[in-house]
Amino acid sequence: MSEWEALTKFMKIWQARELLSRRVVRSWLNTRVQKFVCLFLISTVLSVAIAACGSSSASKSDVKLRLVSFSVTKAAHDQIIPFFVSKWKKEHNQTVTFERSYGGSGAQAASIIAGKQQADIVHLALSLDVNKIEQAGLIKSGWENRVPRNGIVSRSVAAIVTREGNPKGIKTWADLAKDGVKLIAANPKTSGIGNWEFLAFWGSVTQTGGDEATATDYVTKVYKNTTTLTKDAREASDLFFLKNEGDVLINYENEVILAEKTGTKLPYVVPQVNISIDNPVAVVDKNVDQHGNREVAQAFVDFLYSTEAQREFAKLRYRPVNPTVTQEVVTQYPKIETLFTSQDLGGWDNIQKKFFVDGAIFDKVLANSKA
Repeated sequence: MSEWEALTKFMKIWQARELLSRRVVRSWLNTRVQKFVCLFLISTVLSVAIAACGSSSASKSDVKLRLVSFSVTKAAHDQIIPFFVSKWKKEHNQTVTFERSYGGSGAQAASIIAGKQQADIVHLALSLDVNKIEQAGLIKSGWENRVPRNGIVSRSVAAIVTREGNPKGIKTWADLAKDGVKLIAANPKTSGIGNWEFLAFWGSVTQTGGDEATATDYVTKVYKNTTTLTKDAREASDLFFLKNEGDVLINYENEVILAEKTGTKLPYVVPQVNISIDNPVAVVDKNVDQHGNREVAQAFVDFLYSTEAQREFAKLRYRPVNPTVTQEVVTQYPKIETLFTSQDLGGWDNIQKKFFVDGAIFDKVLANSKA
């Protein structure tokens, strides 16, 4: 073998060793990288799994719902809420607690709008108050279309309560305008019953053929017989039943029956011309999104329409909105010959502008009645 041939062979052997070394190194590096990538992926998966477990655990923790309602619904909620809490616990292994507030419907709405109460759910005396919360940007428009019955979850009518033996002979709406009658009434600016009773007075004239001049004259005489306007229905009931003030009280039919059950029994009449007192419920969208409890809040609202919940309303003599329960209890209520609604009086937007904004008919009536 020549010297050149030997050198050439040596170079080929060297190149082959270099190539083999590189492959070994590359293989080793690839293995290390693959191991690193594998470990990284495992670590990431474990982290996600742990986070998911943490999220699952959080979803099983206690949830608080803030319910803001009008004054006379407490007895019904006292019965209904434990059923919902038990049902949710059984189905979701999650404990729901309720923070509750009761008061005049108008005052409650104002408090929510001002941010003084962070309500997740409102159950108020009239749709007007829910509309005000919507207009403040806390409830999305169309709230009444996201639940059954246009958002109405409980109903009642107006009742006239008198003293034992009915010494003033009060039997109809017209009798409230008699001289010498002292009426306990609530303020429409703060109270749902205040709105409803004013509309009942007005509608008792306009829905039976009378004109607005006649209605104005009548309600002026009625409020002339009212010495004090209470802030809500419960305060009106306390003045009449507990403090024996007044000759006559206008209140929700269900509230009068509740007073009977607690031992305060007085004669009352449910006028045959009456107004359907429709109480709405709604989720307060902005607040539930901030609190992260929308699912539970919506579930509670839905539960209020259930047969189980509506039967509890009916036990306290609310007029149920669930058709099944309505048929079960229809014979337990006095029949109304002429039952009109807020829509018959123009709808809530028109009612508010016409009657209850500052300087509207109610303010004029009140001023004239005290003149």
